[in-house]
Amino acid sequence: MVLEEFLSEWRNSSDRVLVHTSGSTGAPKPMWPEKEKMHNSARITCDFLGLQPGDTALLCMNLKYIGAKMVVVRSIERRLRLLSVEPSGHPMAALLQGQSVTETDFHDPAALPHPCPQGQKIPAPTFAAMVPLQVYNTLQVPEEAALLRQIRHLIIGGGAIDDQLAAALRDFPHAVWSTYGMTETLSHIALRRLNGSEASEWYQPFPSVKVSLDKDDCLMINAPLVHEGTLKTNDRAEIVPGKGFRILGRKDNVIVSGGIKIQIEEVEHALKPYLSAPFIITRRKDVKFGEAEILLTEATDTDAVTAICRRVLPKYWIPREVRHIDHIPMTETGKPKRKV
Repeated sequence: MVLEEFLSEWRNSSDRVLVHTSGSTGAPKPMWPEKEKMHNSARITCDFLGLQPGDTALLCMNLKYIGAKMVVVRSIERRLRLLSVEPSGHPMAALLQGQSVTETDFHDPAALPHPCPQGQKIPAPTFAAMVPLQVYNTLQVPEEAALLRQIRHLIIGGGAIDDQLAAALRDFPHAVWSTYGMTETLSHIALRRLNGSEASEWYQPFPSVKVSLDKDDCLMINAPLVHEGTLKTNDRAEIVPGKGFRILGRKDNVIVSGGIKIQIEEVEHALKPYLSAPFIITRRKDVKFGEAEILLTEATDTDAVTAICRRVLPKYWIPREVRHIDHIPMTETGKPKRKV
């Protein structure tokens, strides 16, 4: 989908638009959220960040998914100037080169995109939303990283932010946020700072959002402005009054092997400092243990990976199999596909 198509859908007579889930836990599913609730979500974020009419926003993600659609809706709601580039791993490159960038000034409710002058460097936007892979790639190129640092409000969502990426963002001069949300909540319902003195591992829900835990310690969300009724998630969480909440991992990412519960995200976090090649933890059925933990890695020396696992992991976290794979399977939004 291109921006003109989404604007046509947004401006038609229907009270709903089509979005797709990310596909990280199965095949992407279509949803038809209400435009009014998307508008509410946009207003909440714009108010929190203090975005003002005439500020600039960057659209650099796939408009098939809610994260990109909400960048457009925020621009409409707050009358921002929307800069659009083709979705890629290096969104800042297009601004630096002044190539294939369009601008839509939503001071005019009927505005359509028009091309920016070719070959002319475009200043950093006031606001941008990216996935972790885009941020990581951008930081590898000094000129792109310098422009990224000039963004006044950078929100990062659609995937986990590991310790290495968080450390690289810690000294950014302007606000950098990790988001918590999902397609069902029309993008994020909570944010946590990644940089400066306010950096925290605890997500702070917006004032209109209430969170609680069910009997399985999964997060329950009550966000009436963006979702009808209480939403039960599969995210195991911890809530501390006055701090907020933090995510421990997904309920469906718990491997039960021989009666021992293994949280996939905790194993990956423990191994991340020691494994240089991309990897993920997944599972397979096992006659003896019920489920067996599997490590998929792009490294060809699986014996070396196994040795590292035995050295740094608790006994019951050690994978029962380490398997080489040419490329770690990922969704379009950069999340791992764990099924093998």
